Amino acid sequence: MAAPQYVFDTKHDRYPLAVHVFLIQEMDCGGELPEEKVLLMRRAGSGYADGQLGLPAGHVDLGETPTTCAVREVAEELGVTLDPAELRPAGTMFRNSQEPRVDIFFTTRSWDGTPEIREPHKCTELVWADPQHLPGDALDFIEQAWNDAQNARVLREFGFAAAPV
Repeated sequence: MAAPQYVFDTKHDRYPLAVHVFLIQEMDCGGELPEEKVLLMRRAGSGYADGQLGLPAGHVDLGETPTTCAVREVAEELGVTLDPAELRPAGTMFRNSQEPRVDIFFTTRSWDGTPEIREPHKCTELVWADPQHLPGDALDFIEQAWNDAQNARVLREFGFAAAPV
């Protein structure tokens, strides 16, 4: 079988690199101990995975670092301010999507402000979810990215027929 022919994005002045951020918050859910939750956003209007839950994320622009992108995207999408020093690298995924994509994941437990929808044309709902039991409509790679982050796996190949386990 011939290798798939990919069409790389030529409409945007950016790398084929995206950044995703796990905003982690301890929440009192009525148990003995607070539960760890991550913020997910219901995607809309992009033509990719609309209606599904994803992380705050965005493409790294030319001349921008992944850390700077994470800070910028979270501010644009959620209206909160991240301290770059509080962002922790949480893994890299080479992912087969509409085009081959390299995703860099960060975690943080610290930010200024209260997350709110700032781009209603791109996001219709915010959901605090248990990262160990993500909703069924979360993007398929988020669970793997979370597991990799918890287990210090630095590289994952995802969505390819011959990808290692």
